[in-house]
Amino acid sequence: MLRSKAIKVHGEKVIQGNEACAEAAIHAGCKFFAGYPITPSTEIIEYMSENLYRNDGMFIQMEDEISAMCAILGARWGGKKSMTATSGPGFTLMQEALGYGVVTETPTVLVNVQRGGPATGQPTFSSQQDIYQAKYGSHGDYEIICLTPSSVQEMYDFTIKAFNLSEKYRTPVILLADEIIGHMREKVIIPDSIETEEENVANFFEGHNILVEGQLHDEKGRRIGHIAEKSGEFIKALTGKIRNHQGDLTDITPMNLEDAEIAFIAFGSVVRSAERAMKIAREAGIKVGLIKVNIVWPFPEEEIARLAWNIKTVIVPEMNMGKYCLEIERCLKKSKVVSAPKLGGNIHQPGELFEIVKKEKKFQ
Repeated sequence: MLRSKAIKVHGEKVIQGNEACAEAAIHAGCKFFAGYPITPSTEIIEYMSENLYRNDGMFIQMEDEISAMCAILGARWGGKKSMTATSGPGFTLMQEALGYGVVTETPTVLVNVQRGGPATGQPTFSSQQDIYQAKYGSHGDYEIICLTPSSVQEMYDFTIKAFNLSEKYRTPVILLADEIIGHMREKVIIPDSIETEEENVANFFEGHNILVEGQLHDEKGRRIGHIAEKSGEFIKALTGKIRNHQGDLTDITPMNLEDAEIAFIAFGSVVRSAERAMKIAREAGIKVGLIKVNIVWPFPEEEIARLAWNIKTVIVPEMNMGKYCLEIERCLKKSKVVSAPKLGGNIHQPGELFEIVKKEKKFQ
């Protein structure tokens, strides 16, 4: 159940995306942060190390990202809302513990400020290459909730939303940002109050007789990994609590789709270039729209299909080899789907995307 929480220091600020994320986490009730510094997410750790204790919270710099992810899961069962932040290499190290968080149904937030990879890759450049790892990074069958901010304001808003969704669905939630948004400075409006989800976990040391471990369990927490039928039922329930609430977990912003013949579908920082390219195209007399995806996982198949049903050509710009485009192609059978990948760490320029629009317009 959501409840209103007053924010003492509110109003307009000009802050960095990573700082907005950290401040939002504190406002959302985060009382424990464990992490390991890694570019380009380090400012989140720095902000939390300085400010969390002032808000009755605890900060620990761990020896690595594996222990950081494990620590925030333990802290949540200890009764504290928790969060960690990292980038690509650290995100990889967290995957086993992320799966543990899923199977133990532990609410927590994991922020990944993406950089170019693989391996050490491009520590100071942006990418969207972790889009599949966010969904498929851990082993086994499970579903994940993953939000993708495209502005500093959304870094603030989506962090609060991530905490609320994690508590509501009792699951880790990923905030999948990127270096551009993490390091950008923009005006942010901090509201005088926010809505926060009440904590709904039976915490340790509060009189509950509960078992929390990595094996599959039934509704009473009893181990069932050795029972095929019950294990299958649990996996269906575990994935179903996400899949069966697709309506609540669909967050899309449509722009200029009423008469659009061509539309961009984008997420994260690339939305900014796509929106500008859409405006340039409109000024040139080409009817272009935009579908901005705010929650990329679970994939909003029905809503994208509904919004794009009458659009002839869909262009999917993303800072990777064209990964999310494969989901769009699977979803849209009547539209021509054009992948517009961008590699090397630089974001698409609006002019580049406009050139793709002009090329596709000729073939319509």
